[in-house]
Amino acid sequence: MPRLIQGNQVNLLIPNLGSTSLKYQILEMPSETVLAKGRLERVTNYREAIAQISTGATAIDAVALKAVHAGPRYRGTFVVDDEVTAAMRQFLPAAPAHNAIYLTAIEAFQQAMPGVPIVAAFEPEFHATMPEYARRYGVPGGWLEDGVVKYGFHGASHRYIGERVAAMLGRQVKLVSCHLGGSSSMCAIALGRSVDTTMGFSPQSGLENATRHGDLDVFAVLYMMDRHGWSAEEVRRQLAKGGGLAGLSGVEGGDVRDLEAAGTERAALALDVFVYQVKKTIGAYAAAMGGVEAVAFTGGIGENSARLREKCCAGLEFLGIELDDAKNAGNGDRVVSADGARVTVLALGTNEELIVARRAYRCLSGR
Repeated sequence: MPRLIQGNQVNLLIPNLGSTSLKYQILEMPSETVLAKGRLERVTNYREAIAQISTGATAIDAVALKAVHAGPRYRGTFVVDDEVTAAMRQFLPAAPAHNAIYLTAIEAFQQAMPGVPIVAAFEPEFHATMPEYARRYGVPGGWLEDGVVKYGFHGASHRYIGERVAAMLGRQVKLVSCHLGGSSSMCAIALGRSVDTTMGFSPQSGLENATRHGDLDVFAVLYMMDRHGWSAEEVRRQLAKGGGLAGLSGVEGGDVRDLEAAGTERAALALDVFVYQVKKTIGAYAAAMGGVEAVAFTGGIGENSARLREKCCAGLEFLGIELDDAKNAGNGDRVVSADGARVTVLALGTNEELIVARRAYRCLSGR
């Protein structure tokens, strides 16, 4: 790969686009020095939000995006060109909310910063180490040619958590990474390598998300389409906007904090479903890795909700998982398991922007 940047020191703008927010950092690489950061909330127009990003006097050498889905050819980090955006459009139906936002962002940055390279760091890259038997679905053989396999997402977060846990414990371990937030997934990381993850062909699978459903029998979808005459677009809208914790609880938006405050039977059931899925997956991934040595909680819920961590770990003492109440109630990156527990449990902040910056720098440097 040719080198696309001059010199060893470059400034990367790393925007992280959420469903209603835009946060960004400017990182000097390879020193990883944070030169600036910002956050915009309640975003409804991403072109306008991108125009509000303030870089001051800092010259931007490249923009690096945490992109989501572009199919089997793009499970890595790539300089954006027409082929990359075409692949993102092809897989737009599989990740409608995510890909639409990032396609808009790419166009906006191309207009705002003409000539500045844009790098797409696709989330499935970390999961490229999954064994084939963990990646394949039992679908007709021809479907594979259309890219119907398990990709996995939240790759930047899970990679960061794997590296952070190894640094804190002084060694690589068999780790279950729990990224729990408005969008949630879990990953089995064996000695630094992803071996399984809950999200599959799309981010619309695995654990229940705030408004997106998790695992679902596809024939239930076909049944409802036939029964009500719904189009694929109508079903996609319902399951992406009104499913998940919102659908289970009846609480608009499906925010766990709102569910905890609601005090209704449906809200309590939604939380029970979510906790059950997390707990079951920890056990399943212990089996997949031949044991578990650490469990890490991150994301808006995983990092900040002591109550949810307690519920997710309750009943897993047989695996060696035991929390310390005082540690669990604390703050910052820390171990929250009891002294002497066989499994180390941690609460950690994630840093997807840093992982994206590292990947983009390697790509631009031709490494």
